[in-house]
Amino acid sequence: MNDEKYDAELRKLQIQLVKSQIWAISQGQKAIIIFEGRDAAGKDGAIKRVTEHLSPRSTRVVALPKPSDRERDEWYFQRYVRYLPSAGEWVLFNRSWYNRAGVEAVMNFSTPAEQEQFLLDVPFFERMLVQSGAQIVKYWLDVSRDEQHKRLKERRTDPLKKLKTGPMDVEAERRFDDYTRARDDMLIRTHTPVAPWICVRADNKKAARLNIMRHLLHAIGSPDLSRKTPLPDNDILFPFDAEALNDGRLAR
Repeated sequence: MNDEKYDAELRKLQIQLVKSQIWAISQGQKAIIIFEGRDAAGKDGAIKRVTEHLSPRSTRVVALPKPSDRERDEWYFQRYVRYLPSAGEWVLFNRSWYNRAGVEAVMNFSTPAEQEQFLLDVPFFERMLVQSGAQIVKYWLDVSRDEQHKRLKERRTDPLKKLKTGPMDVEAERRFDDYTRARDDMLIRTHTPVAPWICVRADNKKAARLNIMRHLLHAIGSPDLSRKTPLPDNDILFPFDAEALNDGRLAR
């Protein structure tokens, strides 16, 4: 897709998201949209395009820093609960409680016992959120080893991306296989009927963004607009299933 076609499709989808949010506000809808993925998978760019023209009063992007000493002693989910949506709000998590199953597991920032307890608890936590009236949409943005290397290298050389660089970039590449094992375990154990994982093949950033927006319109958009929105491309975006871990759809 050339830039002109991409820009035209992006604008069309953003207009539909604005209309859908107007409907969601009128309905008192509560939506939790989670973006997870490896470093440089494209989470920031996807979130930026989704939220670019949405209401700042009804849309919040949450990207939490590492927990404080006090937060480390709290119930694990407590620091996230305070950011959950009220009626008419969409909250997008740029990384979320799934840090415990990802970076914390790989980098040993929490104990194996804490990680296991999280994997046992999170399906029940998310079920409670859904039963309380919230909708949960969980995206796993998947990127290949070569593409991640390319993007992390660009971060180090592009002065506009300096704020994205850090020591964890080196670890992200060095521990690629460890992150793969953590991803596999997380997806298998936390993909549930009430809060399923949606996998996005994100080597092509533009295709990933457009398909996320199409899926989001079907997942939380107004029924009228959903019927008019093309379905996402199954080669780019698909519900998780265990076969995807070995059939080439997810990077290894």
